[in-house]
Amino acid sequence: MERSSRQRERVATDEDTTEQEDEREQCPECDSTSLIASADGGELVCDDCGLVVEEGAIDRGPEWRAFDHGERQKKSRVGAPTTQTMHDKGLTTTIDWKDKDAYGRSISSKKRSQMHRLRRWQERIRTKDAGERNLQFALSEIDRMASALGVPRSVREVASVIYRRALDDDLIRGRSIEGVATAALYAACRQEDIPRSLEEVSDVSRVEQKEIGRTYRYISQELGLKMEPVDPKKYVPRFCSSLELSEEVQSKANEIIDVTSEKGLLSGKSPTGYAAAAIYAASLLCNEKKTQREVADVAQVTEVTIRNRYQEQIEAMGL
Repeated sequence: MERSSRQRERVATDEDTTEQEDEREQCPECDSTSLIASADGGELVCDDCGLVVEEGAIDRGPEWRAFDHGERQKKSRVGAPTTQTMHDKGLTTTIDWKDKDAYGRSISSKKRSQMHRLRRWQERIRTKDAGERNLQFALSEIDRMASALGVPRSVREVASVIYRRALDDDLIRGRSIEGVATAALYAACRQEDIPRSLEEVSDVSRVEQKEIGRTYRYISQELGLKMEPVDPKKYVPRFCSSLELSEEVQSKANEIIDVTSEKGLLSGKSPTGYAAAAIYAASLLCNEKKTQREVADVAQVTEVTIRNRYQEQIEAMGL
């Protein structure tokens, strides 16, 4: 049998596996651990001596074949993986609202009435108690705010896990669902190193910024969330892009932040205001001047903050 006619993949052995697994993943003829599995998973062959170690293995893959992602999606008969962003983790059935049959044809009025009742009961079954209704509303808020902020799906997953932990530890009592959901999203942005300021998060929330800040500090302390200090340089690319500034300005702003941070100017300062002041200073130095008002509007800070940070940075740079 010509081994070159098959597609193969290397089978790596693990030193911590059991003796039974070690025996199976080792060639009984030459004691080699270099075993190759055929593409269909039917045979396990020693790459050194050619001995067929295993054959007739059970194929646990699908019985169909697909040659691209679209065809694979169309033929697949299983659902999406579980997700923390849905209160039921995506495991319950969802009845479509299109009122059409399997062939895309409109259904009769009698069937439409039946489907309406089925949907109503399905929604009631999906949320059995107040805790699940709380979770359903909170996760929908997290999803709405995350979409408005344009953050990746990983942030939504982390925010959902944080909210679930807060709910399990009864940290919601005495606080609004929206407030805890917003605080969880802000904490997730911090953990995933996605630069979003408290001001930006509060803009898409239905809760005041002060309440979000208080709730964020509370759940971070109670859940033991470890947060690294925010690096102002994380905001520079996004702010420069919004202001239509060049790469030269961006590079100069990062340089200003690095030099002044080493001199201790960043301690106790708002990262967004610090980044905005560095961008303003860099735009002047690179002859791409922007007004303090323009920079302040993009960074969502006051002109006074930019002026104060700008003066400190310029003095520290000796300019």
